[in-house]
Amino acid sequence: MPRVANRTGGLPDYVSRNRSAWDGYAAEYVIPGRRAWAGEPRWGIWGIPETAVGVLPDVEGRATLELGCGTAYVSSWLVRRGARSAVGVDLSPRQLQTARALQEEFGLRFPLIRAAAERVPIRDASFDLVISEYGAAIWSDPYLWIPEAARLLRPDGELVFLGNAALSLLCTPGTEGAVATTALSRDYFGMHRFEWPDDQSVEFHLGYGDWIRLLRANGFEIEDLIELRAPAGAETRYEHVSPEWARRWPAEEVWKARRR
Repeated sequence: MPRVANRTGGLPDYVSRNRSAWDGYAAEYVIPGRRAWAGEPRWGIWGIPETAVGVLPDVEGRATLELGCGTAYVSSWLVRRGARSAVGVDLSPRQLQTARALQEEFGLRFPLIRAAAERVPIRDASFDLVISEYGAAIWSDPYLWIPEAARLLRPDGELVFLGNAALSLLCTPGTEGAVATTALSRDYFGMHRFEWPDDQSVEFHLGYGDWIRLLRANGFEIEDLIELRAPAGAETRYEHVSPEWARRWPAEEVWKARRR
């Protein structure tokens, strides 16, 4: 890969917190990661098939980058769909250890880089697609990682990211073990940094107007916003939202944008 030296300046305080948190979570993602590597693309906590939502653009012959790759199953899908190259970036050594083990297990290898999505040691305009399913999409400050994604994309390159829907955050109280309810529990204005009383990690979520302004300010044209609905009979191992709730309101959303 075309690498560049680390840029000057320290990373924000939350990066070390999230690295530590994801090193701790890593063991829980080995089995789900293996299942995702072995299967076809399925998105979010409900495992919605790619054929039902159309998250991925055509990646045949294109260079791709996954920000916050975790076990790198999304990158494995991209390679199998014909990507010319795929690179996975993650800040957690233990998550990358799992990703490397799965590369060996499935005989599918591509570069994995330990770095934060806020500062990726790769040259400008190196990729045709930058993608994040959760990963950087919620664990990195969008006011830092969106400009970085723009820097790494070639003109006409595409950005795709999936995270929690704004409405699901507004309906989730900021208390230990909180789950989404049918009542608004948070302010919409000022959404940005979220911390939880029972977890050291830090998340980031924006309102729709803030997302639009941020993407446009970094040279993106917004092409789609897909609000994911839990399929009938859906199940998930996550407890912060119920299938019944996610049948009525979007628990997750996918943004698709193109670099002008």
